[in-house]
Parts: sequence; C-alpha cells; structure tokens
Amino acid sequence: MHELSIAMSIVELAEEESARRGGAQVNAIHLKLGALSGVVSEALLSSWELASEQSEVRGSRLVIEKLPVVVHCPVCAASRTLESPQDFKCPECRNVVSEVTQGRELQVFAMEILE
Repeated sequence: MHELSIAMSIVELAEEESARRGGAQVNAIHLKLGALSGVVSEALLSSWELASEQSEVRGSRLVIEKLPVVVHCPVCAASRTLESPQDFKCPECRNVVSEVTQGRELQVFAMEILE
C-alpha cells in the first residue's frame, strides 16, 4: 500500500515545518488529491493515523480536497470537467480529449499551525 509511504512523507514535511517554526503545533494538513493521482483517499486517511501516531504531528488532521479531472477540449476551445476519469471525451461535444489540466495533483497546499 503506497498510501502509507505517502502519509509518512507528509508527516515528515509537517514535522520539518513545525521545527522550522520552533516546534509549533500542527493542527491540520490540507492536501489536494486529483482523481488521476493513483491514491485512494480512504486508504491515505487510514495510513495517516498510523504514520502520525508516534510523530510530532500526532493528533493533527489530514484534510483532503478531491479534485476532478479537467481537460482542455480543442474543438470547444474550453476547459471541461470529465464526467468520469475513465471517459476522456468532452462532455459537451463528445470529442476525444487528451490535454489534462487538473486531476493529477498530490499536493500539500496548506497547514494549520499554532505558534
């Protein structure tokens, strides 16, 4: 389960930020998770509990923002959100699309820290 190694990496990142701020308490880590990231959010949340329990960030929350797949349709000349990550067709014109502009993310974008 690669979600555990991802959770452990996020714990390390949060611990580094806490140490950089003089041991500040980390309350939450906010993560953007794209539908094409290959990460199962439920497994990541379960792994978070295990990875953080013996760390400096134990008790903190992992908040996941799930992002849909957004593509650029060359026929419509517009960005479109796919109905399914398995169906790479523009939901408007049904043209096959290949330019993904959102949906691959696995990014820590914010931390709630008490200083």
